[in-house]
Amino acid sequence: MTVLEVSGLVTGYGEAEIVHGVDLGVESGEMVTIIGPNGAGKSTLMRAIFGLIDCWEGTVVVNGTDVTDYRPDEITRIGASYVPQRDNVFPNLTVRENLEMGAYVDDEVSERAYQAVYERFPILEERRNQKAGRMSGGQQQMVAMGAGLMIDPDLLLVDEPSAGLAPDLVADMFERIRRIKEADTSVLMIEQNARQALRYSDRGYVLDQGENAFEGPGEELLESEEIRDMYLGQAG
Repeated sequence: MTVLEVSGLVTGYGEAEIVHGVDLGVESGEMVTIIGPNGAGKSTLMRAIFGLIDCWEGTVVVNGTDVTDYRPDEITRIGASYVPQRDNVFPNLTVRENLEMGAYVDDEVSERAYQAVYERFPILEERRNQKAGRMSGGQQQMVAMGAGLMIDPDLLLVDEPSAGLAPDLVADMFERIRRIKEADTSVLMIEQNARQALRYSDRGYVLDQGENAFEGPGEELLESEEIRDMYLGQAG
């Protein structure tokens, strides 16, 4: 089953067109990574997919529903969550309150939803009454991911999950995301740590200057000499 299908997406800011007719898809049970140089339009693309900016042309379909003109809260109700790279926690709220905010579209948050997140990120249960702003960068990233999982989404959109993490925590974060995928939440991820992300990914897309440059299985992209030379030289 296709959980996300993006066709001919064009978007940007003001009069500046940044994404030029991008196509991509995510199947049920997949972990898909978008890589590419800085300024390629990766985050702009993801913001458009989630309804944070307008799609100028093209379509976005989530779980069989055309959500091209939907607001983020409407897309969330269809079954997608979004974890941004920056400002992804409420620093003055506790961990538990941050998780509750992740389920803002639900009239009532069940204790089971909290427990499902705590099972994936046990430290969040230990720190549930601590202000999120007093946690480490890695722990804050877990809070943000946990909030995104509170609605038990079919699709999780994640922008740069390894940003700001110490090198020894990066592999742990990717492993946690892999487990999320294995628990039936498909993942679309943007990542600058391209080599490591592709090792964990079923498929990948390379975005360059706002356009599709390459796509294929993660291992094939890693093995491509052209992609290594052009896009992976600086990656860890």
